[in-house]
Amino acid sequence: MCIAVITSGSFVSWIHKTPPHLGPVRVFMSAPLIIAAVVGGGVLFLMRRLFPRQKAGMLLRYPADTMRGKTVIVTGANSGIGKALAGELLKLQARVIMACRDQRSAEEAAQDIKRQAGPEQGELVFKHLDLASLRSVRRFCEEINQEESKIDVLVNNAGIYQCPYTKTEDGFEMQLGVNHLGHFLLTHLLLDLLKTSAPSRIVVVSSKLYKYGQINFDDLNSERNYNKGFCYSQSKLANLLFTLELAQQLEGTGVTVNALTPGIVRTRLGRHVQISFLAKPLFYLASLIFFKSPLEGAQTPLYLACSPEVEGVSGKCFANCKEEELLVKATDEQAAKRLWDISRRMVGLAN
Repeated sequence: MCIAVITSGSFVSWIHKTPPHLGPVRVFMSAPLIIAAVVGGGVLFLMRRLFPRQKAGMLLRYPADTMRGKTVIVTGANSGIGKALAGELLKLQARVIMACRDQRSAEEAAQDIKRQAGPEQGELVFKHLDLASLRSVRRFCEEINQEESKIDVLVNNAGIYQCPYTKTEDGFEMQLGVNHLGHFLLTHLLLDLLKTSAPSRIVVVSSKLYKYGQINFDDLNSERNYNKGFCYSQSKLANLLFTLELAQQLEGTGVTVNALTPGIVRTRLGRHVQISFLAKPLFYLASLIFFKSPLEGAQTPLYLACSPEVEGVSGKCFANCKEEELLVKATDEQAAKRLWDISRRMVGLAN
């Protein structure tokens, strides 16, 4: 057999133990291993350069009853960061409302979350919410306003990433519609209840990929040109501008709003990204090494939902449980106000 020892993509040594009578086979068997090692080492080296290992720090620990008596809505709580966050909140004895589009997936996730939460846990409730449908958003909010006496935390987490060009039920480009406009309407329709529940919090999950976006006010719905990467970044920049303007609108109400960038996390968010069949195993291996787990990715939204350290803090963005400095385009108050007014008209809230 042939054993390779590889460090940083380079061969250190080869140890041959093939019997002498199999000499010709030895060379034949080594070739694919050499190719695989070179390609694999190259991919891992590239992944390390593109995605340095991100440390979330120590997992947060709060007293077991930290969220007892509190109601938290988490959109997209059936997978990824949302599921991990719902699990942590349940352990802290919160009443967690899983706002999800797929009932079957949410029910399976709920069973898993409850199983892992332990004996002393809060309450888990599923409610249907399709952020690609303003009708669904309105129906969800009507139910919440009728059935819930308060909302302590609203976590706008659900999202879609680099999907093919499609439109929402209301004719919006899908990434803008789900990532920004759906949550925009959801938050507005729940604001009165959030205000009567004050002190309360709104948490908005954005992405560092906002850096590669601009708000294309001339073609916000991407009808003239569609670039799936740009449109995702535009929607995540919109999340930050929404947080900026909403924080100003909520001054003095006792409701705070903060955004966060979770980093690169192993979730199903990238399901629309095309990866060649041969590269998939290497990409999966690299993701295990360099990407955060969903639980690590959930630490910052958990911090913003629970921590007394951010009580009264509003209009900021956080990464790894620390305030993050944003690019100027994400702190542009004029752009935030303009996007706010356009978004109101798009979702039917304009006077």
